[in-house]
Amino acid sequence: MIDDKNNYPSYSRFKLALRNGQDRPEIWVAYKGIIYDVSCSRLWRDGKHYEHWAGQDLTDELKDAPHSCQVFERFPIIGLLI
Repeated sequence: MIDDKNNYPSYSRFKLALRNGQDRPEIWVAYKGIIYDVSCSRLWRDGKHYEHWAGQDLTDELKDAPHSCQVFERFPIIGLLI
């Protein structure tokens, strides 16, 4: 996942919420304290992926997803959620 957490900037939940694909062009989501940029995914178009919304911490929601956390390996790490 992430080797050195000191190399990444930290973002608050408020800053994460602004990257929801509607307020700004970036589409970010967090999982287990790590923020990923999912902007390039066609499945996150307009900041929505099925019943999930971008700009949020999806840690608790992943248990209901039909995929594992390995899906996040496809996306660049933006920073850490504080």
